[in-house]
Order: sequence, then C-alpha cells, then structure tokens
Amino acid sequence: MQYENVSRAVFLDRPNRFVAHVERDGHAETVHVKNTGRNRELLVPGAEVYLSAASNPNRKTRYDLIAVRKQNGVLFNIDSSAPNRVTAEWLQTRGFDIVRPEYRYGESRLDFYMERAGEPWLLEVKGCTLEVDGIGYFPDAPTVRGTRHLTELTRAAQEGYHAGICFVTQMDGVTEVRPNGRTDPEFSTALEKARCAGVHIMALSCHVEPDSIIPLTGREV
Repeated sequence: MQYENVSRAVFLDRPNRFVAHVERDGHAETVHVKNTGRNRELLVPGAEVYLSAASNPNRKTRYDLIAVRKQNGVLFNIDSSAPNRVTAEWLQTRGFDIVRPEYRYGESRLDFYMERAGEPWLLEVKGCTLEVDGIGYFPDAPTVRGTRHLTELTRAAQEGYHAGICFVTQMDGVTEVRPNGRTDPEFSTALEKARCAGVHIMALSCHVEPDSIIPLTGREV
C-alpha cells in the first residue's frame, strides 16, 4: 500500500479526534488525523509525523496525518483505512477463489467474505497501533462495535463458517497481539469466547515506511 506526496512535519497538538496542528516547513498547519483512536503514547508534542497531501484541492485540510515516529524510534502507521487495504493485498496471496469486501452477516458488516474450494470464510480486521515492550494490544479505547463483531464471528463459527479476526500491526517488530483487558474487559471476554468457539485469532505483521505499509506474515496468536 503506497501513499503519494508524503512530507515530514512535527506534531504540535490535537484539539479533537479529527484534526491536529503540526509544523511543516516552518509553518503551522491544521491536518486531518486518519485515526480517531486515542494514540496518546504516539501523538506527543515534538513527535516526527508524516503527511499525505489530499487529492481534493477544495478540502478544508490540505494534508492527512498518516504516520508518527514513537519516542523509541519505531515508525507507526496510524491510518485507520490501511489495515483493510493491506489485508486485501495479503488475502490475494492466500489461495482464495473469492475475496469480497464489506459482507453483511447478522447485525454487522464484516470486512471480508472469502471462499476456498467452496468453503466459506468470514474475516474481520482490526488495526493495532498500541505497542508496549514489543507486544501489540487492542483496543486502545473501548469498542462496542468490536465486541459485536466478535459475537457475530462466534455465531458464524458455530454455524460452520471458517471465521477469523485479524489484528494488523501497523508498526515493525510486533508479531504478538493481546487483548487490552484493562481498557476494554468486554472485548477481552468476547475474544476468549470466540477463540473457544473456533474463531481464528490472527496477527498480520507489516513493514512501515513514511510512504507505505507492506503486509509481511500472518500467524495465529
């Protein structure tokens, strides 16, 4: 997954979930943040960030904030649309006969429906941007929607689907993802119920550059 027209900036502050102030080429700029999560450990004053120029010249903000370098030197992609796009790239290499995005199942719209040799698969994708000592954690804020997705996947597995949830680690060096039970105990409980029902719990590791995020290896966790 490649970005166009990427430039470096310095993070100043974030007045709300949707925009941030940065310094670019010596000038203050208001930019769109492509992630509504907290990202408190990443978006700190003085952090090195990367911006992608918007294709629409009439948009209120000229740039999207897509990546930030953590204080430990690791570059994090924080674009919330990236996990689905890199997972789609990865699924094309996994031998599926059909890969269909945005599939309605039950009360939810799950990210992917796939078929291999006539057998149906359902997959939900979650982006992981919270890392502590080389381990990824999800979520970084309570997610009622994420818990509902796990309930649907659990039911799908019981009905005979191959069902899975894929945590895309949007940084280098992390292959293990754990539920963030302290932040969202309901999600953690639902994940364990899903695992016991046969839902596959996967992590897709990635390589991140300022202008790209590349899927590497998927494994069960």
